[in-house]
Amino acid sequence: MKISKLVFSIGIFFFSTIAFSQANNDTASEKTKDTVTGNEQKRLKFGCGFGLSFVGGTNISLSPNLIYKVSDVVAIGAGVQGSYTAIKGLQNTTTYGANLLTQFSLSKKITTSLEFAQLRVSTKTEVDNSTKKYWDSALFVGVGYNITSKISVGAKYNLLYKDGESIYTSPVIPFVNISF
Repeated sequence: MKISKLVFSIGIFFFSTIAFSQANNDTASEKTKDTVTGNEQKRLKFGCGFGLSFVGGTNISLSPNLIYKVSDVVAIGAGVQGSYTAIKGLQNTTTYGANLLTQFSLSKKITTSLEFAQLRVSTKTEVDNSTKKYWDSALFVGVGYNITSKISVGAKYNLLYKDGESIYTSPVIPFVNISF
């Protein structure tokens, strides 16, 4: 019941964002002109977040996404993600799933985001040779610094994080996103 209310709330948020953005965008076109460089930018962008860590084990993650720039301030998107985490001799965890996101550009350099992710988790513990499979949800609020128009770095906070129950080791997750 709690998840259905959360999904409903996020759906209302996305649809109201789309309606508000379209109402204020009288000159919607497939390309926008960057006022700083004078170059035209595409409204639909392919992006890819990635992570790689070898501290305390191996952690590899990849999350490609498509983002549509509704206006100069608001963008919406969706993506898929997957990760593999291994602690030698203890456990291996594989996750895959999908996410929905909304981005708000506060300025040319700062972007905030709201992201909902639903992940399928499969954990194999080597000590007792057991496997556990379950679904995990995450609702992230984030902020990123746009190094260039195609590269941003930042951090996001998982509002649904529960210590000992979440697939994530911390409620705060750093990210790097590259768009094409």
